[in-house]
Amino acid sequence: MGDDKGGAGTRAGRLTPPDWLLAGLRPQTAPVPWAAVARAGVALSAPLAVGLAVGEPAYGALVSMGALSGVIGDTADAYRMRIFNIAIPQLFGAVGVTLGTLVYGEGWPAVAALTFVALVSGMISSIGAVASVSGLLLLLNAVVGAGLPMPGPWWKAPLLLTLGGLFVLVLSLLAWPLRGRVPERAAVAAAYRDVADLLDAAGTSAYEEKRQAVTQSLNTSYDLILALRARDHGRRSPLVRLLAQLNVLIPLVEGAAAAHLHGRASRQPEIAAAVRDLADAVAEGRGAAPELVLPEPQGPADRAVEAALRHAATVVHKADPDPYNVDDRLGRPAALRIRARRATRSVLLSEPSWRYGLRLALCIGLAQALVSLVVVPRSYWVALTVTFVMKPDFGSVFSRAVLRALGTAVGLVVAAAVLSQVPRGWWDVPVMALLAALIPAFSAKGYAFQTAAITPVILLLSDVLNHQGFDLVLPRLVDSLLGCGIALVAGYLLWPESWHTRIGDRLATAVEDTARYVACAFGSAGDGGDQGERVRSRRRLYRDLSSVRSEFQRALTEPPPVGTRAAAWWPLVVAVERIVDATTAARVRVSYGAQPPARAEVADVEQQLRELAEGLRSSEVLVEVRADLQGDEEGVLEPLRQEVKAARAIASPGQPG
Repeated sequence: MGDDKGGAGTRAGRLTPPDWLLAGLRPQTAPVPWAAVARAGVALSAPLAVGLAVGEPAYGALVSMGALSGVIGDTADAYRMRIFNIAIPQLFGAVGVTLGTLVYGEGWPAVAALTFVALVSGMISSIGAVASVSGLLLLLNAVVGAGLPMPGPWWKAPLLLTLGGLFVLVLSLLAWPLRGRVPERAAVAAAYRDVADLLDAAGTSAYEEKRQAVTQSLNTSYDLILALRARDHGRRSPLVRLLAQLNVLIPLVEGAAAAHLHGRASRQPEIAAAVRDLADAVAEGRGAAPELVLPEPQGPADRAVEAALRHAATVVHKADPDPYNVDDRLGRPAALRIRARRATRSVLLSEPSWRYGLRLALCIGLAQALVSLVVVPRSYWVALTVTFVMKPDFGSVFSRAVLRALGTAVGLVVAAAVLSQVPRGWWDVPVMALLAALIPAFSAKGYAFQTAAITPVILLLSDVLNHQGFDLVLPRLVDSLLGCGIALVAGYLLWPESWHTRIGDRLATAVEDTARYVACAFGSAGDGGDQGERVRSRRRLYRDLSSVRSEFQRALTEPPPVGTRAAAWWPLVVAVERIVDATTAARVRVSYGAQPPARAEVADVEQQLRELAEGLRSSEVLVEVRADLQGDEEGVLEPLRQEVKAARAIASPGQPG
């Protein structure tokens, strides 16, 4: 009897679900966002109370529906970012419900309108996080408007829904006058703490995991600070100091790469402890601090870490760093007008944008046709399910369809208990407060848990509008299963995009970028070239590798053969990240006294990486090919050569024939 390679089968005599499904059902470890929990409870229950008090419960339900959209979009920590994350999607949501209301009960016009809205929603979702939520609410509210009777005239429903979203925004901004820049300082301080953990892990097997955490925290911090700096150009702005404090982390991260491979004194606990002290100073906004007492450096790697740490301490503790010397190391975002023009061009000319928009339009068109044209009673819940399942930046369509069905089933059990046991009226208010509070808490645990929390809330609000009571429960389960089936067939199985096309090409591009980074790190003459460009190149590369890693992790949640292929190629992602680390470490050692490599050695490594990238694009399978790299075994590039050899051994195409 052979082993079950797919993760499903008998283990210890028991039938267990496959690993890709268990990965989605396993709750993620995340702290409970208590402030968001409180906001959600108030934001969804208060409108119901007001509606009951004035004798218009349907109006209160619509405001609560708008608040639900705001709660889903309330994911930013910085107060200014909350304005964009909540307010902009609400405008798209108002447009969506208006269009939906205008075609309510209209048959073919409703199908055509929602199909067009789905196309637009899918295409704009590729722009960024705010655009993704905006596209979601545009389609979501259009589906609700076309499926539920709304109070007239036409402008009333969008107005009430928008009021609900703005209510969430007001609640989320209440602490702004008191907390000011606390979220931004907390993000930068978190990056410092992650770097301290990275230095603690230097020389151990935990280093790679900690470096991934550093990449994520730097991405988050830079996205936050630079997005605000794009609108705040003041030379004395508090953001100037935060940006300076964030910039000086980059040399420290580069030094950590060298410390991991070659450090001695830099691995001592005093180094990481000093970085944690800086993190506390950033979080608290402290100024002067006692002078650093660090171990005596014992080589180029140690000297790099010490110099970077002392420079970081100077910038963190100086009350007013030179405002004319804090240019960001990644490049400040372009003006809003330019970014809008680029985004529009990208949406209209991007093949992935059109492909996803058409997939979503096909699924929504089928779902709405089933609702509007087939005599069998169906509800807006079919298209609603398709909308959530088909969001591309939320994870694998296949696993989300399965998890959506499971989460909906659990949520319907809760809804059944509420609709059968709780009398309609004022009892809805405390029940809604409790159910709404669970949404942020469960959303942090995973998609299935979020679905289980949102389902009873939507059903309770729907019942206030159409008064079907317990009779809502079973039909909604059937509708959810139909929506999941449409998404699986029309949005997944009918689009045979190979796994290699979606992931292999992105990894090949990352390898090509790594080759360019090697050339940039040492320059054509081995002098290191432009330092600013080298730093920007390295950060872009780590960001791209982080995206590739996310794509692979998403593929791992799909069933075979996609999941098994992703698992087979996963070691190559790790190998490429190690190549970047080794390149950074070599560059740091050269900067602090080591002998620079010969031009031929750099060119040889670059050529091997370009050949690897070409192989990734031309091969569907893994065939081991040894790299022929020669050079000084005592030179700075020897660790890099070893990493390139390891990567070539993991995955290169075999020769034809």
